Amino acid sequence: MVDPRRISVHQSLGAGAVADVLMWRRKSSAAFLLISASTLWFLFERGHYNLLGFIANVLLLLVTILFLWAKSASLLNRPLPPIPNLEMSEDAVFRVAEELRVWINLGLSFASDIAIGRNVKRFIQVAISLWFVSYVGSLFNFLTLFYIGVLFSLSVPLVYDKYQDPIDDKLSIAHGVLLTQYRKLDDKVIRKIQIPAGKGKKIQ
Repeated sequence: MVDPRRISVHQSLGAGAVADVLMWRRKSSAAFLLISASTLWFLFERGHYNLLGFIANVLLLLVTILFLWAKSASLLNRPLPPIPNLEMSEDAVFRVAEELRVWINLGLSFASDIAIGRNVKRFIQVAISLWFVSYVGSLFNFLTLFYIGVLFSLSVPLVYDKYQDPIDDKLSIAHGVLLTQYRKLDDKVIRKIQIPAGKGKKIQ
């Protein structure tokens, strides 16, 4: 029997087109994303293909096809290529700007807490996060990391939806262990950083 309190992974992902792809409800789109990411990773990582050259060749091929299509259409009285009106609406620009504003303000808030508020705990959190990102970046290049992200996005939500209860139990145990270790490290670092009261000498 399914727990009524169980979180729907599809709903938590937004229950939209992206969620349908990540949950493999649109199998053709998910398969296309997987094949495209695998092809690009193989071309650039294993085939040592150049990104700039790849983009230029794809655009050259596209422009050539459209040009030949338009020429043959005028000679054979066929319809022109169905090119959509590629415009970005003001609403889309405002939505992107609003999303960027939220993230920029969050980053400035973190910087303010560290530089002005001298928040030691926030500093430790940011330092550990940046170290982790640097460590992961040293193991993989950006393309491989992006490809791993695509593979995880197309597999983890599906597996979690199927085995949510046992995974939640294991994650709860791991979260408790990590939280205990983090608090120990946090207290140890704070004790080293903070200057004990009464050690300053008063100059007369």
